[in-house]
Amino acid sequence: MASPVRYRAGVPVYAYRVGPATPPVSVLRFDPGRQPGHGRRHIHDFPVLMYVERAGRGEAAGALGPLGPLGPVVDGDAFVVAPGAVIDPTAVAAFSIGQGVFFDPTALGSDEQAPWSPWRAHPLLLPFLHRIPGGLLRLHVPPARQPVWAATIAAIETELAERAEGYRQAVLAHLTLLLVDVARLATDVVADLRRSNEPLLAEVFEVIERRFAEPLSLRDVADAVGLSPGHLTTVVRQRTGRTVVDWITERRMAQARRLLSGTDLPVAEIARRVGLPDPGYFARVFRAAHGTTPRAWRRDTHG
Repeated sequence: MASPVRYRAGVPVYAYRVGPATPPVSVLRFDPGRQPGHGRRHIHDFPVLMYVERAGRGEAAGALGPLGPLGPVVDGDAFVVAPGAVIDPTAVAAFSIGQGVFFDPTALGSDEQAPWSPWRAHPLLLPFLHRIPGGLLRLHVPPARQPVWAATIAAIETELAERAEGYRQAVLAHLTLLLVDVARLATDVVADLRRSNEPLLAEVFEVIERRFAEPLSLRDVADAVGLSPGHLTTVVRQRTGRTVVDWITERRMAQARRLLSGTDLPVAEIARRVGLPDPGYFARVFRAAHGTTPRAWRRDTHG
């Protein structure tokens, strides 16, 4: 589902691996007796939604681990984890039964769209760009909706286990239902984002969208939006968990995947069309992003 791609201050940063056989959504169930994920402090550069189906009892229920005192954790609490936030596995000590829903945000659109289009065109992902210290936005699912959440997450797990025809579309449909609830519960946060930094993000992404197929640097984007490269890097990383350069690469790789899967263009021509005219360098970037070569991706996609 995820693998470390880099380190930040010694903390591993995990990316959601994208591949022909990789589901766009993953679910991890956890309880106090089993530490989730990687068993150590880590960072996800993709959105994570944690849901407390049953809260733990006793001392551990008064806080969410080292991420800060949040008051008693209760049944139906949901935590929206901002990309780039440092997560400690002991944070689930307050959960008796809970689930983590991990997903690739690009899957909510299509590879014909920019991978950040969910932030710009899909307001359902705006809550994940919150600026709350510690990286956690706490929401509470109303009692009447809690059985729906439990059933929806269970339905995602069933689809992932059975992998029947159309399962990818099914898990995304179930995920969308959860994200609709999150957006409705986070109305104030979304309104604040619309008033504040979303226009800057949209402008950055529009510059990348227009120019990713040509030589494009951080300074080029910063000049286009009227900010210094350092300030722009800080703002974009705080809001998305990634740097401007990461997003340029992500856009290029999204277009490369589309061209590899949907055309018979030579790899060298695809490299040129995504702004990386050196085929060898393009292959190295693609392998770093996907763990395989462009030719192998094309072969696997075509079966």
